[in-house]
Amino acid sequence: MPTEDTPPPLAAAPLAYENSAFLNSADGRLIRIVSEYLEPLARFRREQIQDTVVFFGSARFRGRDEADHALELLANTGSTRPAPSEEQPAKAGEIASGAASDLQRKRAVAAVEMARYYEDARRLAQLLTRWAMKIPSRKHRFVVTSGGGPGIMEAANRGAHEAGGKTIGLNIRLPFEQAPNPYITPGLNFEFHYFFMRKLWFAYLSKALVVFPGGFGTLDEMFEIATLAQTQKLAKKITVVVYGSEYWKKVLNLDALVESGAISPKDLGMFQTADTPEQAFEMLRRGLTENYLAGELAAAHSQNHGKNHDEDLMAGWTVEDFLSPEMAKTRK
Repeated sequence: MPTEDTPPPLAAAPLAYENSAFLNSADGRLIRIVSEYLEPLARFRREQIQDTVVFFGSARFRGRDEADHALELLANTGSTRPAPSEEQPAKAGEIASGAASDLQRKRAVAAVEMARYYEDARRLAQLLTRWAMKIPSRKHRFVVTSGGGPGIMEAANRGAHEAGGKTIGLNIRLPFEQAPNPYITPGLNFEFHYFFMRKLWFAYLSKALVVFPGGFGTLDEMFEIATLAQTQKLAKKITVVVYGSEYWKKVLNLDALVESGAISPKDLGMFQTADTPEQAFEMLRRGLTENYLAGELAAAHSQNHGKNHDEDLMAGWTVEDFLSPEMAKTRK
């Protein structure tokens, strides 16, 4: 029985991994970073994802009326709030009456283009997913992946969802209201705190990249992958399709980099340009087949040649088939 000199009983201390104050502190940062590697890895294993095709593009437009493909400009990248009315694309009546500003008129023209890119991304994701679902494999191949938000990201996830396939959304927590688009496969809906961990998962599983018109984030992701390929840090071949030649000719002048000696002429060979979903799909299908499927088929045929599969129902399986998705190898 406690006396006046005895302190009152202590409650049990929280377990370290249940101590939210510690986990959310600067001292717990390493655990948070590792968690954003291990938790997605566990889910990719569970969902049997082998590799991906990543779609990048503007997150600042979202479909507002599918009937006429009117678009609404968002306040910020991935935001759920619309931009102020003075920044929205002008409507036909506003242009006719002269009430629209010069910026609104320009954005009205851009909105028509972005509506087309939304539908093209949706169509391309459908074509890719239907093809990938026919590939004989124990795991899901070339799964359409996006940043998980609105705009082109939503279009990519939507197309894959409509085709009946799994589709991944790698969202990022931002300091304003935002939410994942509804077309992501629930078990493959991720939200990251650290941009660099999100970038890692974009690059780690990807076998191809499709770059639709976009802003800073799109440019950042495109050139990050291009830099890894250029410097041979990726020990794999990656197909990069830049979609929308008219847009990108206005935004980028890669020939100027060649002329100034900043990059090699052969570096331009990393990019292929497409202007229709069918054209882009053929580039992806050819690249993925030549770089991966043809070699895998030849290796499987060589490995299994002369074997009686009735004698070994697990022929061709390895430990990696059970444990992990196919990770991007890096050069040491």
